[in-house]
Amino acid sequence: MKAIRNTDFQFSRQTKAYFGKVRDMYTIGDDLMVAVVSDRISAFDVVMPRGIPFKGQVLNGVASHFLDAVSDIVPTWKLATPDPNVTVGHKCEPIRLEMVIRGYLTGHAWRQYKAGHRELCGAPMPEGMKEHDRFPDPIITPATKAEEGHDEDIAPADILARGIVSPELWAELERVTRALFKRGTELAAKQGLILVDTKYEFGLRHGVLTLIDEIHTPDSSRYFYAEGYERRQAAGEPQKQLSKEFVREWLMARDFMGKDGQTPPHMDDEFLDTVTQRYVELYEKITGMDFQGDDHPDPHARVSEAVETWLRENANGHG
Repeated sequence: MKAIRNTDFQFSRQTKAYFGKVRDMYTIGDDLMVAVVSDRISAFDVVMPRGIPFKGQVLNGVASHFLDAVSDIVPTWKLATPDPNVTVGHKCEPIRLEMVIRGYLTGHAWRQYKAGHRELCGAPMPEGMKEHDRFPDPIITPATKAEEGHDEDIAPADILARGIVSPELWAELERVTRALFKRGTELAAKQGLILVDTKYEFGLRHGVLTLIDEIHTPDSSRYFYAEGYERRQAAGEPQKQLSKEFVREWLMARDFMGKDGQTPPHMDDEFLDTVTQRYVELYEKITGMDFQGDDHPDPHARVSEAVETWLRENANGHG
């Protein structure tokens, strides 16, 4: 299986292309976006030299599955997945906020808490909590979408003061974010998982709030295994996570943390196979479905043909 590391498609009626860390976004006409989810993998904000076979299919499959599972809560950008690595959807005007929501005191929230802070983005964090404890109610800790560099935490009061969104739109963003997290939590519980924290991105399409990008994937979300959670908390043991953390650990064991002057270590075929297997496990555990990978000998040609066919058959009403 050849990995899709880089893409440079020229689709019919293509007007623009944007290449992200993992997703390559192609604008078609006025109203359509084609997201090609590559097999690139990034850690410490660095894209690794080799792609992970099937990783893009896993992420695209998980995101597609959950976009469908929440479409009764909020309109989503998705129209179709004509290829395992591709989602086609509506072009939206992005809202420059990441709606991060946290059910547990983990990761960035825990680091702030440990440093003595009892508030994150204006959301209170109660006294007497320890790492991985559940918040009484999930907290929303938004971040500004930076054009370059890292996203920054921002409190709702500052969002409104800066005029990033109106008070009415903020109230809707908050309501929808909580509803999506509740649904994600329920779906995770059916799979024996805890949805710890995640982020949602939104846009406006003809003035209507619309969910864009990916949702509830292992790249945008953190999951714990539910079985044994209480016992591990009581014993002060680390929680069992379902995430791409193992890649970061492998890199750190080889003295790579994305610092200036550091070169990513070589990932041999054996390690790539291991990472592929872990991503397939993530897919099957999160969705409860068997992973059916497409190992076409020329995935670029497969993607191109699938997208062109879809555009020919469906794009008349768009763009």
